Amino acid sequence: MIRRIFRRCDNTPSTLTEDQAACEAFRAMLAALRSPEPWTPGRGQDVAVRIGPFVERAGTRPGDDHGPDLIAVSLLHPDTPHAAAHLHGRRLGYTERGWLRCQTAAILGIWQPAYTILTHAAASLPLPDDIGMEPAHYALYTEARKRDDSLDGFTMLRLGPYTQTRHAQQDYDRITTALDGREATLLPGYRVGTRFAPFDVSDHHLFADPYETDPVALLEAAIAGASA
Repeated sequence: MIRRIFRRCDNTPSTLTEDQAACEAFRAMLAALRSPEPWTPGRGQDVAVRIGPFVERAGTRPGDDHGPDLIAVSLLHPDTPHAAAHLHGRRLGYTERGWLRCQTAAILGIWQPAYTILTHAAASLPLPDDIGMEPAHYALYTEARKRDDSLDGFTMLRLGPYTQTRHAQQDYDRITTALDGREATLLPGYRVGTRFAPFDVSDHHLFADPYETDPVALLEAAIAGASA
């Protein structure tokens, strides 16, 4: 693909609009590669990620940095958010990956449209089965918060990691059903609730494995422990 664009961008005069657009895109891509806009953790912008010889667009998950080396990303079709891009991305495997753990060393910089011609989508190629990124897992946090609208409180139960959001959603529904009508009466001065959030790899030793024990039984044990 790049060789074809390069041939179009030689010194031969051309009046073809397609060739001119290809040359401009190629020059913009080279400039972007020479001077990528630096990315730093905590910024909410999409990033350009190397996957083999290709460069892909990826969205970052705020608050899910794991030190300086790993971050959770989701691969995006380069023309996101257009409807046609969603359909094309689904066909090429962009929309089925979910959140992934990405080495920050693989991040070229902040995403620029000039990188589009380097993507699998531009070549109409599906993403490979192995893209070198593991799934970024999910967790449920059951917390007791003060009812005076302050943020004071504590975490009663951590469940994770979940490898699929649907599993986390199922347990979330079970726990919220078990708490229904009891949130404000279980612990004096506190309201108990559950939230869905990324799995914190750094605190893995604090989590209960939801696949080994009934989450509702874990919840009741946590409530009994907090009430003691």
